[in-house]
This record gives sequence, C-alpha cells and structure tokens, in this order.
Amino acid sequence: MEQIQPVSERRSAVGGAMSRAATAKDRVDSALSRLESMVDERLRIEREHSEALAARLAKVEAEHEELKRVAVEVEARLERAMEYIRSLLAADQS
Repeated sequence: MEQIQPVSERRSAVGGAMSRAATAKDRVDSALSRLESMVDERLRIEREHSEALAARLAKVEAEHEELKRVAVEVEARLERAMEYIRSLLAADQS
C-alpha cells in the first residue's frame, strides 16, 4: 500500500523546492548583475579607447593638412628656383 505523507512533511517538501527555486533565482540574478557590471565596464573602457583614437586621428589629420600645405609651398619655391636657374643659364649662354 501507498503511504501518505503527513501534511507537515508535504509542506516542507514544497517549501524546500520553493527555497531552492528562490536560491537559484537569487544566484541567476547575482550572476546577471555581475555580467551587466562587466559589460558596463567593458563599454566604458572601449568608449575611452574610442575617444582616445578619435583625438589621435584628429591630430594626425591636422598634421597631414599642415604637411600638405608645406609641400605645396616647397613645390612653389622649387618651381621659382628652377625658373631662376633657367633664366641664369639662358643669360649665360647668350
């Protein structure tokens, strides 16, 4: 024959299952909270890295523009110097 558990034992079994479920839920919530904190920290670090790279890129682009300006100036000066040399050579030959 099948034995019937007393009501108090059935309640403790149900209570134990509820307690285990609550403990599992707390552990999952805790793990999710830690994961969210880790993701937030990683995002903060990546944002800082991105901002640093953007600042560095802006600096390099400004330097590039300055170098282009200097190159154009040097090219113009070289053209003038070559024209001067050509005029000296032409004057020397005549």
